[in-house]
Amino acid sequence: MSLRIVYGRAGSGKTHFILNEVKSRIEENSGKTLVFLVPEQFSFQAEKNLISATKAGGILKTEVLSFQRMAYRVFNETGGITYPHIHPAGKSMIIYQILNKMSDKFKVFSGTCEREGFVNTISTLITELKRYNVTPQQLKDAIDALPEDNSLREKLTEINLVYSEFGEIISQTYRDSDDDLTLAAKKIAASSLYNGAEIWIDGFISFTPQEYKMIVELLKKAERVTITLCTDTLEDNTASGTDVFAPVRNVYRKLARSAKENSIIIEKPISFGESVRFKKSEELTHLEKYFYTYPYKTYKSKTQDISLFAAMNIFSEIEAAATEIIRLCRDHNMRFREIAVVTRNLPAYEKLVEIIFSDYEIPYFIDRKVDINNHPLVRLLLSMMDIFIDNWSYEAVFRYLKTGLTGIDQSSIDRLENYVLACGIRGNYWTREKPWDMSPELIPKDKLPDENQKELEQINEIRSRIVKPLLGFRNKTKGRRTAVDLCTGIYDFLCDLGIPETIEKSIENFRESGELNLANEY
Repeated sequence: MSLRIVYGRAGSGKTHFILNEVKSRIEENSGKTLVFLVPEQFSFQAEKNLISATKAGGILKTEVLSFQRMAYRVFNETGGITYPHIHPAGKSMIIYQILNKMSDKFKVFSGTCEREGFVNTISTLITELKRYNVTPQQLKDAIDALPEDNSLREKLTEINLVYSEFGEIISQTYRDSDDDLTLAAKKIAASSLYNGAEIWIDGFISFTPQEYKMIVELLKKAERVTITLCTDTLEDNTASGTDVFAPVRNVYRKLARSAKENSIIIEKPISFGESVRFKKSEELTHLEKYFYTYPYKTYKSKTQDISLFAAMNIFSEIEAAATEIIRLCRDHNMRFREIAVVTRNLPAYEKLVEIIFSDYEIPYFIDRKVDINNHPLVRLLLSMMDIFIDNWSYEAVFRYLKTGLTGIDQSSIDRLENYVLACGIRGNYWTREKPWDMSPELIPKDKLPDENQKELEQINEIRSRIVKPLLGFRNKTKGRRTAVDLCTGIYDFLCDLGIPETIEKSIENFRESGELNLANEY
């Protein structure tokens, strides 16, 4: 059991060192559990980087996790994974109910508790309190230590009223996801997942108290925990401790103190020197070295890689960026794919970027979160499952058909839908071997006019095309099956529908029409 710190400035090679070390452990094939722990928003990129470093095409021997995902793994082994978590919307509803019930007790919040956005403010505050392990009792102790006539005391008292009531209501039925890391830290001791493991923690600037607790528990179980810190030194070499790396050095002191308290060996830190990320640019190297540094040095040469533009508004700012992109591609042989535009407030910029970049004929991809449930392929799979769960309900069947990926044209779907609604078809009628012979006009089959008889035959032919791949999937996956059987069944089902070809065709169509966002999404 040991703690090792790897530190250095941004771009000095810390992550590269970690990836190479993970690669060497995989090649050694020691049988130890290997865990690469990164921030939630970085987990996908970390997996890509690790696959690229190992050149193995996969990373089955290494887990790339976030703290939240690690908590999920621990609950899966020690219990608690099936406990119902409350949805953020449900959390807001409970807070609204509490505020409504306690409105007559409020003084500070009496004029604001009914304002738009106040519920979200309280919800965010409760999340922060839980992340920093502040319990209602601790908050009450802090309130009692304040003078009677203190305005902060009144405000904290009202916050604590809501916080305490929220905790009591939640504990009866649900679990708040904000409590997951606290519970996981307690359960790691009973887990065998990380016994003798080697764990690398990378990409964090600091840790919340919940995360510190998990790290301490991992230190007790793992063979070695390696943590990277972005700082040029671990010693506090400034009188005030206010330089840019002071918070990171504070993280090191907390980790070292926790390790000593738990008799964990602290290995000799590994240091990386100057940043190599900007080695091709003297001015970017200078900026990285002296930004927020005192005393600083002034860069006296003329800059080529850095320029500033003062814009009157967002529109002119984006237009200037578009003009510069066109100039770089036209005069310096750059490609659009080699250029990135970074903004700290994407919602305020994305609509104008779409308009202006389209006017300038700049192909672009906006890296924003998209709800995966709205994608036709995901809707197809979910509605396919719903067909069997809901016994071929009308809603599930036609939600499945209207994804546009089943190979059935829209006019056929419309004709079938009209027939199904008119005849009230549900459940086992879809899968019976006997052809459908009901007539919406209540005319016996043998007395139907020829055109109606032909229409009925076409309806049955459409039904057969729909039912065949669905029943094929059902027969392959029915009963107690392994994950491999289920995944193979889904894969075969998608191939039967010609989904790979359909998706590829959609990608090409989107690219030809300049809709690169949708092309990348597909």
